[in-house]
Amino acid sequence: MKIKLLFFLVLIVTTSQSILGQGCSQCKLLAEQGSGLEEASFGSNINSGILFLMVIPYLILIFLFREQIKSRLSRLFAKKG
Repeated sequence: MKIKLLFFLVLIVTTSQSILGQGCSQCKLLAEQGSGLEEASFGSNINSGILFLMVIPYLILIFLFREQIKSRLSRLFAKKG
């Protein structure tokens, strides 16, 4: 059992670099063009892209569960008030 677990762990560690190292096309394009841009604008563009990709799932969840969020917040503030 331990040998199988060790083999699986080694397999995951060795293959994760190639799987996760691809990057999105937008970030890759900005990174390749970064040498021609100013340092401040290059870092700003990469950070904006990352924030955009990070915020979208949360906005979708808030939109889908807005009624439950409203009801839970109203119950929470009604108990304290």
